[in-house]
Amino acid sequence: MDKFMEIAPDFYIRSDFAEGLKKLGFKTIDDVFAFAGGKNLAKKNLAAFRQRISFETDNPETTLFLKRYQNIPVSKQIKNWFSRRGRISMADCDRAPAETLKNLGINTPRTVAFGTQWQGIFEKRSFIITEKIPASHSLEEKLPDSFYNDRKNFIEQFAAFIRKFHNTGFCHRDLYLCHIFCNTGGNFTIIDLSRVFKPLVFSKRFLVKDLAQLYYSSPGSIVTKADRLRFYLFYMYKDRISLRDKIIIKKIKSKAQQMAKHDRKHNRIPPFEN
Repeated sequence: MDKFMEIAPDFYIRSDFAEGLKKLGFKTIDDVFAFAGGKNLAKKNLAAFRQRISFETDNPETTLFLKRYQNIPVSKQIKNWFSRRGRISMADCDRAPAETLKNLGINTPRTVAFGTQWQGIFEKRSFIITEKIPASHSLEEKLPDSFYNDRKNFIEQFAAFIRKFHNTGFCHRDLYLCHIFCNTGGNFTIIDLSRVFKPLVFSKRFLVKDLAQLYYSSPGSIVTKADRLRFYLFYMYKDRISLRDKIIIKKIKSKAQQMAKHDRKHNRIPPFEN
């Protein structure tokens, strides 16, 4: 169990990172939001109320990722409360499922620090700092050697990981290969958990969406049709395709094609067709 200490009001740090973060000037939540160091990881589709920064610490020596949230639209906050069935900050939308999943045996990024400030019933701002996953790459960035050396075994292990994640009752809603990391030992870690939730209704629809995102983001130049079918069979824990499976697969492919429309609109080739 990670041990956190409250070093300032509503500001919690893992005890083994306290000195390193204090050295960088992180002593209050104001300091976190004033921090101008590191590398800004901005991207085109990142909402204006979000900011992502990577930076280094030497005690311990590692790379950390800071996510800051402020001026969050009220509509967004209320939507989060409904889907999580209770008032929750943007940072805790990421942190809470990460801790729950970790306790259920699913690897997630380690939280180093977090904090939330409220203004009345609504969130004023919040942040979370996580540690870089050691000796790992996202499956979008690099498929590991084990994939090329033994496709069947790799796909079976990967399908088992995704099945275990879904068996917790959670759906990711952003389950692209860029959000799944694999280390040299073949261990998987799931990241970017801010949209993870347990649906009360339409759970099958969200499962199909997750599987379609994996299908969509798997490069067609590397992942074959046979690989995709093998993944599905391992995921479903089956030896052969039934009529019901054919219907589900059709839904997955249809959803992937919907995602691909955006790529084609901007003259890009969808990953699964590349």
